[in-house]
Amino acid sequence: MSTPLFAQVLGPAFEQLAPQVRALHSIPARQHWSGQGEVLRGTHWLVAPCAWLARLPPSSSVPVTVEFVVDANGERWNRQFGLARMASRLWQREGRLFEQLGALRFRFGLREEDGQILWRAERAWAFGVLPLPARWLAQVHCREREHAGRYEFLVDVSMPLIGRLIRYEGWLLPEPPHG
Repeated sequence: MSTPLFAQVLGPAFEQLAPQVRALHSIPARQHWSGQGEVLRGTHWLVAPCAWLARLPPSSSVPVTVEFVVDANGERWNRQFGLARMASRLWQREGRLFEQLGALRFRFGLREEDGQILWRAERAWAFGVLPLPARWLAQVHCREREHAGRYEFLVDVSMPLIGRLIRYEGWLLPEPPHG
């Protein structure tokens, strides 16, 4: 089995992750996880076009499913918040995690802290080539952790002038293999 993507980025700190966080990031080929999520979008008029560019879901409290697909190029995360789909591709280069989400590409620095993964957005590009100002990324907060035996996620993004772009959080558990 090849080294999981997040183990490549985190190095030895990967082994310090809580069991459910490590399990979610150790999928060998394909697996589905499901749970519940809460999505809250901001209200500024620029939120809708920004959310469309990144393919972000609307405000809702809904069931969440994620299909994780691992291949030689990284991982695909096919998220479903109720009826809204949000897919991304993740890969690593030189110890940094990259994510393509709609028309936006991000570079993240990851660190382990108390069994959690904390994400720090370092760079972003629109359409793969247009760099976005670093100050736009200062209010991007992402955390993965285990709580009450479940994997929990939190993504909270605010931007200068706009305020909150989106906050989504919730929990997931692995689905049993379909046979």
